[in-house]
Amino acid sequence: MNGVANKVNLLGLPRRELEEFVATIGAKPFRARQLMKWIYRRGESDFAKMTDLAKDFRAQLAEVAEVRVPEVVTLQASADGTRKWVLRMPGSSGVEQAIETVFIPELGRGTLCISSQVGCALDCAFCSTAQQGFNRNLTAAEIVGQVWLANRELGREPGDDRVITNVVFMGMGEPLANYRNVLPAMQVFLDDLGYDLSRRRVTLSTSGIVPQIYKLAEDCNVALAVSLHAPNDALRDQLVPINRRHPIAELLAACWHYLERQNGRNITFEYTMLDGVNDQPEHARELAGLLRGHEAKVNLIPFNTFPGTRFRRSPAPVIARFRDLLQQQGVIATIRKTRGDDIDAACGQLVGQVRDRMQYRLGQKLVSVSVQQ
Repeated sequence: MNGVANKVNLLGLPRRELEEFVATIGAKPFRARQLMKWIYRRGESDFAKMTDLAKDFRAQLAEVAEVRVPEVVTLQASADGTRKWVLRMPGSSGVEQAIETVFIPELGRGTLCISSQVGCALDCAFCSTAQQGFNRNLTAAEIVGQVWLANRELGREPGDDRVITNVVFMGMGEPLANYRNVLPAMQVFLDDLGYDLSRRRVTLSTSGIVPQIYKLAEDCNVALAVSLHAPNDALRDQLVPINRRHPIAELLAACWHYLERQNGRNITFEYTMLDGVNDQPEHARELAGLLRGHEAKVNLIPFNTFPGTRFRRSPAPVIARFRDLLQQQGVIATIRKTRGDDIDAACGQLVGQVRDRMQYRLGQKLVSVSVQQ
């Protein structure tokens, strides 16, 4: 859906900003509340169909505003029911790029894994997205648009039970590196006039940008997941390079502050199991020493392979032993079930086909990716 450059995209505007917008065109605040219900509850993008708005207000909106959502390039469906959308995005250099969004259906819940950036600049060694490079941040409209679009694609009708019950920032990009746009998107997800999700059903996953964790503690209460992947600085420096700037002790201090400030239940620490790298009994004991006594749980993620990687998945018995060692040390630990790996939609695989760090395949066309320093 192509937009007009001088029109304001209302998608992704939190309630206060939408109220400010309608005020600029002479409307009262309740019009913003009506718009939110139409856009998010009913999934409507055509102002002409918003029938409880005055005709002259609808006409005025059509002149100055729009509800513009991302364009679908491809949709893939996994044998396990997982769905992956490739969505077209304009690039920072004017060249088209793409992001990926994944829906994971489970009994009693549906989780949408959304992206926050085109690519990622953090260069984690075991992540396919990192091999793509980085192009730009997504706007709040592009972030919220993934949820709007998935609701439409999954066939939700107004008044139906939720199809998407959980939203997780675990797709492409580091959400805390795009804080300016991620924050208003989360406000829309949590707002009772938006998607009205519980704070425990919106999860932000970060590799550990410590100053932004402290900022998040003041601004928004959501579930926090931290991509840890190693129990000591020497190993994490290799796997998650941002650790060289914010080492584990500093990161954990920010996590415990977040829990205290937001009165959270716990923080999930994500730990990708890499054969012979971070999966030994001494690693489990070291990890337990870091987390024991805190409100924390560990989610062990079997590594999902991608072309060109040097890593291998830890064998299932090794992962089970690692979990058991953590639990024996008093740390809650679970093993994530791999979903969607037959369509490259599993954790760490989001990117599509990678030719090299500077190119990304959009449909059948290779396009360049400019990496920001």
